[in-house]
Amino acid sequence: MRVQILSASLCAALAAALSGCATSGNETVAATGTADQQKIVAQQKSQIASLQSELQTRESELASARKAASAQSSAGAPALAAELFPPDAKPGRCYARVLIPAKFKNEQETVLLKEQSQRLEIIPARYETVEESVLIREASTRLEVVPAKYETVEERMLVQPESTVIEEIPATYRTVTEQVQITPARTEWKRGAAGSFAGKANVLDSRSTDTGEIMCLVEIPAEYRTVTKTVVDQPARTREVKVPAQYNTVKKTVVVEPATTREIAVPAEYGTVKVTKLVSPAADRKIEIPAEYGQVTKRIKVSEDELEWRQVLCDINMTPANIRTLQTSLRDQGYEAGPVDGVLGSQTLSAANSYAKAKGLPYGTNYITVQAADKLGLSY
Repeated sequence: MRVQILSASLCAALAAALSGCATSGNETVAATGTADQQKIVAQQKSQIASLQSELQTRESELASARKAASAQSSAGAPALAAELFPPDAKPGRCYARVLIPAKFKNEQETVLLKEQSQRLEIIPARYETVEESVLIREASTRLEVVPAKYETVEERMLVQPESTVIEEIPATYRTVTEQVQITPARTEWKRGAAGSFAGKANVLDSRSTDTGEIMCLVEIPAEYRTVTKTVVDQPARTREVKVPAQYNTVKKTVVVEPATTREIAVPAEYGTVKVTKLVSPAADRKIEIPAEYGQVTKRIKVSEDELEWRQVLCDINMTPANIRTLQTSLRDQGYEAGPVDGVLGSQTLSAANSYAKAKGLPYGTNYITVQAADKLGLSY
């Protein structure tokens, strides 16, 4: 029983952890890309493995405890019980051992979005015109910037990996009709003329002059009744359904060819009157482009998983009167707990756990804690 409670608690913690990781994972993928997604998937697998290891360890401890308890004397039993069972347990009380999942918080972290780079700026040559008789303009060179070429590409990004779900196929039934024997065929001795039973008169009187009365052995046929019943045609079964992976297509701009420069020759010019002379040649200047940073959300673990004993209501104190008190109190608090009939059904259990969750009290999917019972006015 304790292993089943621990297993259920660990399964609930696994579902909660995976749900939380999936939500945070989608936000992180959108911010940081494939590398962060792989990191989140690895963290989820690590957490699942850790919880499964915890469950196996607890089951192994419980099995060892049972084996040791059967072999040890009554003197060694209290020390073992103190380790594997609730501390300070009282008679007539029930306890559930539950796994409190780890707590996480989100923090903002500054990450590099674009590295520091340089931009090349061309300073053209400076000339002046003078009067000469031969050379008008000396030969020179000019630097020309060839801009970078970019291309927009589409890239598919995995949002949710392929998985499988178990689908339940209900049983089918059919109606069959068959004859059921009520009484079997038999023979009985009847007093009287044989003809009255056999259908024809072969003895005229029920009395004989020789022996007195006539006795006939008569066959009484079996009696049958036709009944209709429903039988299973196909039993209930399950099947595994594959859920395909989900992808998002994103567009990004990539550099096909980086920016370059090329040198163009400017030939000399000649004339008879005016000449343009080079004062300062063409030059280039490098301009530093600072790096760009952005904020991303990072999920950090605040506390580890831990096991805790909780006192819960059980058959001893869940009397019909207590259940009616519970149902009445929940109804007065505005929770739909079903009819006030003294029977603990799923609707009453769900309403009690909703009340405990709203009040910040401990709660579980298949039990009611004493803290919630105290708030609702139960006596036990």
